[in-house]
Amino acid sequence: MNQKSISLVERAKGALLGLALGDALGTTLEFRPKDSYQHLTDMIGGGPFRLKPGQWTDDTAMMLCLADSFIHTGKNDIQDQVARYWSWYQDGLNSCTAECFDIGNTVKNALISYQNDGNAMAGSRSQYSAGNGSLMRIAPVALMYHSASITDAMTAAWFSGATTHGEPRCIQACQLMTFYIHKLLNSESQPPKDELFELPFFLLDTISSEWSEEIKYIALGEYKNKSRQQIKGTGFVVESLEAALWCFYQTNDFESGALLAANLGDDADTTAAIYGQLAGAYYGLSGLPANWLNKLAWKETIEEKAALLITTPMLAHEYTNFSLLKHEI
Repeated sequence: MNQKSISLVERAKGALLGLALGDALGTTLEFRPKDSYQHLTDMIGGGPFRLKPGQWTDDTAMMLCLADSFIHTGKNDIQDQVARYWSWYQDGLNSCTAECFDIGNTVKNALISYQNDGNAMAGSRSQYSAGNGSLMRIAPVALMYHSASITDAMTAAWFSGATTHGEPRCIQACQLMTFYIHKLLNSESQPPKDELFELPFFLLDTISSEWSEEIKYIALGEYKNKSRQQIKGTGFVVESLEAALWCFYQTNDFESGALLAANLGDDADTTAAIYGQLAGAYYGLSGLPANWLNKLAWKETIEEKAALLITTPMLAHEYTNFSLLKHEI
């Protein structure tokens, strides 16, 4: 691939807009069993929530709540984050329809738990709560922490993700995605995808010894040679992460990968949103389909938030003497 230069702001805007585009694209096929439908070729809306083309669901709404929290607090204030998620749940904050819809059970249960006891680390650690609802919104962490160390960024992803999803595989998936986006935000050239997926020794060593087998295999690239038949776009975080990375690896432009992700069906909007945050950072704003951007709800607002995230002064973080990857909170 041509080693073209892509600026930080182009990558940042690409990440958030890419997430929203994937969400808006995939909502058409949400909840539809894989290949039980005519495959998408464009962003057409509809789906179970009867959205207009370019409108999006909970993935983007929660991402915007997280972005707003970083912008207004200048730090990883998990109390503020959960309070904003609650306002979305109750009042439709940051929803393009002014109403909360498509909220997952794991997120809902975490928010109710937070309201009951005030503990912002409300995400269930049960193996049966390993959904993709934290991974789908995680991009703002990498943007806010783009100038911090990768260790700080991944630790922030842990805390932010665990507000609603405390299961270790969910946390690890958020950390891995944050690593990739952080790496892109600090790269002016366009790295080959295999180079992007290369892990530094300290991280490779820790992942190999500390992380779950499923996420470890994804981090090591075991998905790359799988067939489409083997890929599942479900709400299970392991399958969702694998599907998004597989779609990214198998294609050479944003649109092709987004369609590949959405056309997996099942949790189509979230698979495509997870793909979109990474692919958007990789291809940059100029690599996003103009005809989709023209339809996208709140396009200018999302762009503005991306620009603010990478320019907002970050207050000193509170993580000291903290084990980054063992998940002992």
